[in-house]
Amino acid sequence: MKQVVRRMLKGKLLGGKAEPISVEEVPPPALSSGGVLVKVAYSLISAGTERSSVRFGRLNLIQKARSRPEDVRRILHEVQQYGFLTTYRKVVGKLRIPSALGYSLSGVVLAVDDSVHEFQPGDRVACGGAGYANHADIVFVPKNLCVKLPPTVPFDDAAYTTVGAIAMQGVRQAEVSLGESVCVIGLGLIGQITVQLLKSAGCWVIGVDPSKEAVELARTYGADLAFLRSPEQNDLRNAIFAATRGRGVDAVIITASTPSNDPFVLAGEIARDRAKVVLVGDVKIDVPREPYYRKELQIRLSRSYGPGRYDPVYEERGADYPIGYVRWTERRNMEEFVELLAAQKLNVHSLTTHVFPVDEAPKAYELISGKSRRSSRHVQHYVGVLLRYEQPEATLPAHKPRQRSEAPIIRSLAPALNIGFIGAGSYARSMLLPHIRRISDAKLVHVVTNHGLTAKAVAEQYGFASYSTEPLDVLENESIGTIFIATRHGSHANYVVEALRRGKNVFVEKPLALNEVELREIEMAFREARNANPSLRLMVGFNRRFAPSFVALKRFFSGIKDPLLIQYRVNAGFLPKEHWIHDPVDGGGRIIGEVCHFVDALEFLTGNHVKGVFARTVSSTNEAMVGDDNLAAILSIEDGSMGVITYLANGDASVPKERIEVSAGLRTAILDNFTSLVLYAAGNQEKLTWGTIEKGQREMITQFLHILRTGGDDPIPFDSLRTTTMATFKIIRSLRVGEPIAI
Repeated sequence: MKQVVRRMLKGKLLGGKAEPISVEEVPPPALSSGGVLVKVAYSLISAGTERSSVRFGRLNLIQKARSRPEDVRRILHEVQQYGFLTTYRKVVGKLRIPSALGYSLSGVVLAVDDSVHEFQPGDRVACGGAGYANHADIVFVPKNLCVKLPPTVPFDDAAYTTVGAIAMQGVRQAEVSLGESVCVIGLGLIGQITVQLLKSAGCWVIGVDPSKEAVELARTYGADLAFLRSPEQNDLRNAIFAATRGRGVDAVIITASTPSNDPFVLAGEIARDRAKVVLVGDVKIDVPREPYYRKELQIRLSRSYGPGRYDPVYEERGADYPIGYVRWTERRNMEEFVELLAAQKLNVHSLTTHVFPVDEAPKAYELISGKSRRSSRHVQHYVGVLLRYEQPEATLPAHKPRQRSEAPIIRSLAPALNIGFIGAGSYARSMLLPHIRRISDAKLVHVVTNHGLTAKAVAEQYGFASYSTEPLDVLENESIGTIFIATRHGSHANYVVEALRRGKNVFVEKPLALNEVELREIEMAFREARNANPSLRLMVGFNRRFAPSFVALKRFFSGIKDPLLIQYRVNAGFLPKEHWIHDPVDGGGRIIGEVCHFVDALEFLTGNHVKGVFARTVSSTNEAMVGDDNLAAILSIEDGSMGVITYLANGDASVPKERIEVSAGLRTAILDNFTSLVLYAAGNQEKLTWGTIEKGQREMITQFLHILRTGGDDPIPFDSLRTTTMATFKIIRSLRVGEPIAI
């Protein structure tokens, strides 16, 4: 399918003027849980939002750095910790992954996830959401970002729905009523729609903009008065006061986009006493105190489409807000907008100034970025710019998702170093793939991600022979002998079982499973697969045990017979409740998703399994903090050793992340963040240092692929993988019951 792509880095790193916008062929997105696939008819280019993206994409690497000094400081800090090469790979790897554009479109439903009952194939819909409603032939959209279209609303008008919801939310924030006067400052696309919405609500509407064309358009389609904002016009305040019987306007809605605070200055001048000033656009928030204080003006910010925006529980997981408590969610705003279109109370068709076939999308971006103006004496005025796709009614294909069948246990005949990837997020791209590429006989066969654009970019960057959005393309590929699973945590167990049943070696990024049921299924599949093929491997990405500093730490106690006392402090850092890792389905929480690393470290250092846990959390009244993110867990080990893991999310970010202290046999060792190991014995001390943080990823990959090639013992025995994973479940159980739990 075709998709409009923005490339942040292309060609020369420090120079070059490669255009950032292109139209590329990519695989269609996967049909994921909680949403629908849509064949797109029209998508709307948001000139204000997307223009800045295009301009940033045209900058070379040095210019990008100058424009974002905060990012540069963060990168320099990472260089100090991890070294230049690692940081360079991470930064350039991110910049080389192209991004999707667009967030407002219309089309026809192509396929529906089993959990969604509001839609069916063939429904005409309007869709929104950055990252979902992209400029592409086919998109995946969660159900709460999708609304049905009345039969009388054409696709080109419906493509305005998301932008219309933004304008509608601004009007709702103003809380205007019949007969009140409202000034709209900024008569671009959202401003023009805002004018029409206010007029349909019975308001008296004034528009202000520095563009003559925008002023005339507003006058033609709804504004009772419209004024040009220019340095030459000094009597704008007087004109508006004269038009409002000397009172000033009841509300001001700022829909402009400017680095200046002039809209706030003007709003303070023209508003009546105790009026509302609502910010919808992107302007400098620098409010002049005197008029706002004297008039006691209310300043309100309008958050995009409405309630639900930026809430992953609503947008991604489909949980609606009860209408009795939240009347106008973003989805209900979108529904109301299309109803107004159907009732012909809005005329967005008049706002469409340009329609480009999707193949000519770069020309559309030249228009909105101003490049076409500079190359021609003729200045083109634009408001609504649409991209047109092959019309879905005539071309709607039958979408038949491939069905998974119960795969028998088989012995894969493919070479073990023929590798496929399911998932390729930032960790896979920065830590796994660069190390795999250094292995001369490793062959990257196929990569799968949810988004075809990402799959194509990863394949190009790292040299995969093919790519797609369908996991079965990896699982059922007879030429692939080993599968790397680097998806979100909630899908790990299913993919591990599917891969094992097909006789594939598996490397799965931690965690192995999210619950005991999944862990039992994996154990059964592994035992059966191992019986069929004794050389088959299952590896989890517990990398700490492979770090040079950890190996040196274990070696220091290798001759000691006494049990170890281990104190492991982790300054993990704060993550908001909305982060996906806290979702019980997608992430499983930080204990399962990250504390597993430190449990595995204890098993490695002691050479024995954890046999019991006792854990407590910090009781806090801070509602932003997830309770389980601040805990202390005591782990008893089979040989009598004991480990105490202190996991913190409430510490200062400048404190190094990990510190481990081990004592036994009149010896002590202290390891600080993988860079400094101090060894104490017989009154003497020895200090070992590493220039940068090395957490063991490179050695982990090297050992895993070496064993695939030559055989030998598992890098981590399955019993240890199982016990480590089970220990995280028992830590959670101990937190809930307040008692020690045996494993």
